[in-house]
Amino acid sequence: MLLEGMPPEYYDDEWQARQREKTKELRRMQREEEEEEERKIEEYREIGTRLKEFPEQDLRKARKLVSSFIRAAEEVEERIEEAAEKGELDELVLMIIWNRLDLARRDDEKDAIRSLDLLYRRVETEILKRQASPAMKLLNDLLNMHDGFEDDAWLKDCRKRMAETFPREDPFSILMPPGFDIDMHQGQLRPPIETETDNTLLRVDFVREVDALLQEVRIEEDATTGSKGEGLDPEAIALKFKQQEKQRTIRQIEAILDLALNLKW
Repeated sequence: MLLEGMPPEYYDDEWQARQREKTKELRRMQREEEEEEERKIEEYREIGTRLKEFPEQDLRKARKLVSSFIRAAEEVEERIEEAAEKGELDELVLMIIWNRLDLARRDDEKDAIRSLDLLYRRVETEILKRQASPAMKLLNDLLNMHDGFEDDAWLKDCRKRMAETFPREDPFSILMPPGFDIDMHQGQLRPPIETETDNTLLRVDFVREVDALLQEVRIEEDATTGSKGEGLDPEAIALKFKQQEKQRTIRQIEAILDLALNLKW
């Protein structure tokens, strides 16, 4: 029986089979889209629950601070340092930046990913710098003294800074307590009582911490040897520049360590 108004192909078995396959494919795609949407909703819900243990007032304050970093644009460095001076940088601020970064990654927002990744690492670096030991603070200062061009002048300035920072290390000054007159053989021989306010940084402690840092960095470098950027796409080029910058910093730390090992007053 022929139905009035239907096209001739309607009665073609092969055509109908193709249409059924198309319908199946559309339903499959629709089901996958629904599952993907449900997965994203669940992921967003999971991201939101990461912060539920923090007081609402602290959350609002931290979110406001992170938003100010994002709006600061070219002045973000000054804004981060200002927040660090006020003691506003903490784990909660890092978690909020990480949550935004996680959402950007899930939505594949490449520009937002780059910006938030840089922001996260900059805030994390500032927090670690504030918590760093005297040796790591000195190392950071020495690295920041480099102008990017004159290695010899930088090394000379580093040597001068070390000589001013580390106490002299001749046999008598190490063995005898402060205030003892070596020439007259007069003064207290009792070792001074150590106090928590003594921030003197010894060269041996600096060398030990910097050497340990280099060992850790080298292990990380060996573990990531096979992940060098290939090709000319933006991600590969960015990775290549990042690796080159890391290698340059490692060479500078090695030079600083060598200076400290061979320092003469």
